Amino acid sequence: MDRLKDRVVIITGAAHHIGQAYAVRAAEEGAKLVVADLKDCEETAALVRTAGAEVLPLHVDVSDEAQANDMAARTFERFGRIDCLVNNAAIYDGLSRQSFMDVDLGEWDRLFQVNVKGTFLCARAVFPYMKDQGSGKIINIGSSTILNGTTGFPHYVSSKAAVWGMTRSLAKELGQYGVTVNTLAPGYTNSGAELGMSDSAPPRNPRYRPLDREEVPADLTGTMVHLLSADSDFMTGQMMVVNGGDFLY
Repeated sequence: MDRLKDRVVIITGAAHHIGQAYAVRAAEEGAKLVVADLKDCEETAALVRTAGAEVLPLHVDVSDEAQANDMAARTFERFGRIDCLVNNAAIYDGLSRQSFMDVDLGEWDRLFQVNVKGTFLCARAVFPYMKDQGSGKIINIGSSTILNGTTGFPHYVSSKAAVWGMTRSLAKELGQYGVTVNTLAPGYTNSGAELGMSDSAPPRNPRYRPLDREEVPADLTGTMVHLLSADSDFMTGQMMVVNGGDFLY
């Protein structure tokens, strides 16, 4: 289980939920980790150390350019290279399902600042290091909800559609430098994140999942390893959907 042996991997949004699962799995596969979040990452760092990996926990607001650049610089200072970035940080936990007429515009703006601009800034922060070494892998975490247009979260769905567009654009531009860019798109995952409901919210769309069980973070980590490992070296600009067949495309 050393498919990521000695690779230096930055994972944003790593304090809990799916981001924490990504970090622990990468550690188990031999990676050296930087775990970044606005929240305290010490719990994740302790789990990574228990898995036998080196780890640098950082407090980072990914929507702030200076902080994103500092994250990359401190990673390089500590480990001497940056091999992989998992752009997982996003606003999702705590969102309330509601009609698009009721979406707070301040919440819309903050969500795009983190989910879209943050993804862009972190990719731009690590790219110079990847370019200099002639290799790198960037995973942008999307969502399979963009395939279905899930009702009740128009700002979240729109932000993840933007991430998918960004992936394709960056893949075209960065490939010449040996850097791959792909999207990992989870389905609705029982990760501990909580979503609220409101009386005015449109109902959930019915789901007919061929694999009839809840999706959990462990269902996603294998695909993450594949995208970070040498197994996907000739793969870029793609979206890998992991949702139990919930939405097909």
